[in-house]
Amino acid sequence: MRRFRDVRNRLLLIVLLALAFALAAATLGFNVLLAHTTARDADAFLRQRADSELALLQVVNGRIRLAETADDTLSTSKIWIFHGDQPIEAPASRPETAATARSLVNGPPGFRNVRHRDERLYAVPITDGGRRVGTLVAGMSLAPYERTRELALVASLAFALTLLAIVGFAVWWLLRSALRPVAQMTEQAAAWSETDLDRRFDLGEPHDELSRLGATLDALLDRIAASLRHERLFSNEVSHELRTPLAKLIAEAELSLRRNRSEDDYRAALSVVLANAQQLAGIVDTLVSAARHESEPSGVADAARAARRAAASCSELAAERSVELTVADPPRALRVGVDLDFAERILHPVLENACLYGRRHVHMSVARADHSVLFTVDDDGPGIAEDEQEAIFEPAVRGRAGRDGGTGAGLGLALARRLARAASGDVVASASAQGGRFVIRLPAA
Repeated sequence: MRRFRDVRNRLLLIVLLALAFALAAATLGFNVLLAHTTARDADAFLRQRADSELALLQVVNGRIRLAETADDTLSTSKIWIFHGDQPIEAPASRPETAATARSLVNGPPGFRNVRHRDERLYAVPITDGGRRVGTLVAGMSLAPYERTRELALVASLAFALTLLAIVGFAVWWLLRSALRPVAQMTEQAAAWSETDLDRRFDLGEPHDELSRLGATLDALLDRIAASLRHERLFSNEVSHELRTPLAKLIAEAELSLRRNRSEDDYRAALSVVLANAQQLAGIVDTLVSAARHESEPSGVADAARAARRAAASCSELAAERSVELTVADPPRALRVGVDLDFAERILHPVLENACLYGRRHVHMSVARADHSVLFTVDDDGPGIAEDEQEAIFEPAVRGRAGRDGGTGAGLGLALARRLARAASGDVVASASAQGGRFVIRLPAA
């Protein structure tokens, strides 16, 4: 039964069983109808024969007379003529046939088969003035009809078996051809490994069930590939973005333990450790928030409020560096399609970067553009070189201004872009005559 676990074999078996049942019913019906038709034709022939023989008989003074033209006919056909109980004409026949013919004398008109013989008899009364004077019995052999029925049965069975074989082969070939793409897809999918993220079935534009199945599986593979890439990106970002703060934390702790220090030195070291630990916590929270938002995006927030909260979180850094940080409210209320905390996590690293490199002024404006809300951050710092506008968003990478004396691990902008793209937005750097410019795009609600 294992071979019938295959879909193709099961379909073939179902088709063959259904066809066999239909052919059996058709063959049975044909042969039953043929038997009924031949029996009816035989009875009609016997009636016609008996009527033609009756027309040749005459009854004179109660006696049955045979016409002269009937002699030859009676001698070559199976016709019995009885006057009363006595036969006046009888053909040469077997005893069983003669006995059956005699049993029909003086009986009602009707048919009877000769037992154990392929013969059928038909009896009709001979009357004179309404009075019965004799009986005429006509007989015939059923052998031709039996042979016809047997030949028809054999021919119909042979036809049914031949048709079953032909249709079975045709269905097998069609199923094999139709399901060959499925087998090929199965083999391809089995051969692919989790590293083959870009392999697809590519059956073209969906036009039938198999091509629609291929398109559906390709879409499923796209989602799986995106999920795997997301997991790899997440692990890579975790490794890149946690390495520097962890190295700093470990280095500061090891440096503090090398020799005895004063209370102020220990306090300063603990402050550095605390700052790095807080940075680690912020990075982890940001990555977890991004992952959660990618899987279940939700939330709505006021854009101006998100901008003010991000500015408030950077106000201490701005005051420390004597930078004026301003936020321009939009002319009308704008809402973004992320929650307030998530929007602040995106804006904060960009504002923090501007405060680090700005000389005196950092300005943020909020505006609507099509289906997005744009947060533009301008600073009067050294600006961003055109060849660095993408590189600065890589983890642990800083531009020339940062390498020339900037602080930080180079993680903030990478996190900001990571979060923005998780929300179907983006963070880009652009050229500005006054200094650096960053544009944060978030979906409008």
